[in-house]
Amino acid sequence: MSVRDRTTLAVPPQPQDFPDSPLSRAFRQPLMLGVFLPLQTGGWSQSTLPRGTDWTFDYNLELTRRAEDLGFDIAFGLSQWLPKGGFGGASHYRENFLDPFVSAVALASATRSILLLGTIHALYGPWHPLHVAKFLATADHVSGGRFGANIVTGYADTESAMFGMTRPEHDRRYEMADEFVSVAKDLWAGEDNLTFEGEHWSLKEAYVSPRPAFGRPVLVSASGSPAGFAYAGRHSDIVFISSPAGEQIDDALAALPAHVRAVKEAARGQGREVRVIINPTVVSRPTSAEAHAYYQAIQDHADLESIGAFQSRHAAGDSKSWLEHTARGRAVGGHLHIVGSPEEVTDRLDRLHATGVDGVQLTFYDYLPDLDHFGREILPLLEEAGLRKPVPPAGGRHAAGARTAPEGGAS
Repeated sequence: MSVRDRTTLAVPPQPQDFPDSPLSRAFRQPLMLGVFLPLQTGGWSQSTLPRGTDWTFDYNLELTRRAEDLGFDIAFGLSQWLPKGGFGGASHYRENFLDPFVSAVALASATRSILLLGTIHALYGPWHPLHVAKFLATADHVSGGRFGANIVTGYADTESAMFGMTRPEHDRRYEMADEFVSVAKDLWAGEDNLTFEGEHWSLKEAYVSPRPAFGRPVLVSASGSPAGFAYAGRHSDIVFISSPAGEQIDDALAALPAHVRAVKEAARGQGREVRVIINPTVVSRPTSAEAHAYYQAIQDHADLESIGAFQSRHAAGDSKSWLEHTARGRAVGGHLHIVGSPEEVTDRLDRLHATGVDGVQLTFYDYLPDLDHFGREILPLLEEAGLRKPVPPAGGRHAAGARTAPEGGAS
């Protein structure tokens, strides 16, 4: 295959083009449900209120399996590179941090139906599109087609420095990611050996086999900028957004329709459709008063030292994801806070869905008991409200969408 411009690279079928793919199954839910895994010390909440949330793999495996049993569609974790001690404070926030890609592959081999996403800083260090294309194709086969990648470009110059690099300018990073993922997609398409000379990467007679089960792995990205939206519109199946108006749900509900519309219009401008998800922290108890008391207790135990370090890091970077959030809000975590009784949480999720949001990637303060409460008390109400369709129990480990390869693919 001759050297080609990246705009002419082959495009493999999308996972949603296959009606039996795990992504198609998730897209049939009115409101997709995901769990944002606490792969790091402190999970998502910078508070010292006692709880059982733990960063260890065994804890995250139990959590993922419980979410799967409840019919959740997606599980993944964030990626971050931090110096010794993480963000510090009394909670030692994010001092320990499991790699989200390796963890997702391990979780895929121990689950049956849930879609696993491995977060990758694609522009750091020696990553090459051929590496990622091969690794993701392998993970796709490990999972029976239940795997994808959350591709992130890195907002913090301190992270780039860890890899001996200078952080490229914001929009430049998305140009680089565009070339990176375009090459990986060509490798997944597998038309022939690939020789490619790009601005940032080159390949000579490269090939990836076996091919992914559903055209290519699922692709996810997170962004709040026009450059990020353009990248997502070209490549992503799911776009992870933050609240443009802080963590309070009523403020977010007013701001989100225009924000979501901008994401989806960027994709439609390229002849594609994307789904949008957001990360609320759900704080719920049987009554509203109990839920708000729990919410207040989390904030009363705010680890202000680690919160200050977290906010300073984000202010120094070029990500806008957390700049509208208050210090006490960081104690709870999440891009949004949904607080209340099961009925109130259901109402807020219904209103959130009405803004155009297609799914939620949930975080909790005390993950396992709070997830159990969600499944027992809130999930039936979501089904009654038409936000969720009942999910039949999964069979074997690869029961959801296990197939060998698309027609014409290598096996």
